Amino acid sequence: MVSSKDVEWLEQLPCAVTVCDKKFRILYLNERSAEVNARDGGKGLIGKDLLNCHPPEARTKLRRVMAGKLPNIYTIEKNGVKKMVYQAHWGRKGAPAGLLEISFEIPQELPHFVRT
Repeated sequence: MVSSKDVEWLEQLPCAVTVCDKKFRILYLNERSAEVNARDGGKGLIGKDLLNCHPPEARTKLRRVMAGKLPNIYTIEKNGVKKMVYQAHWGRKGAPAGLLEISFEIPQELPHFVRT
């Protein structure tokens, strides 16, 4: 499991952060992730299989991300709230060790800037 001392600052972020190991066992949910996933158990999901929280098509994508392929990045809208979701593997010594998912609300109209 993840030490609360190591991730104390994550608890205050206004985005949902979920971390699992390479067997898709949930290691950590910050406070926002626990709120978003309250219906499914919130912090009680720690130790559970992340794949069980997703439909079959999403499970395939998560396995691909875990295998070291490109991250899975997309937007969703639910109940009038638009979110950005970023899923990527995290590693140890160059090998995938788990998966990180970060999601946060975004405005319906999001400004886009091209910088040089």
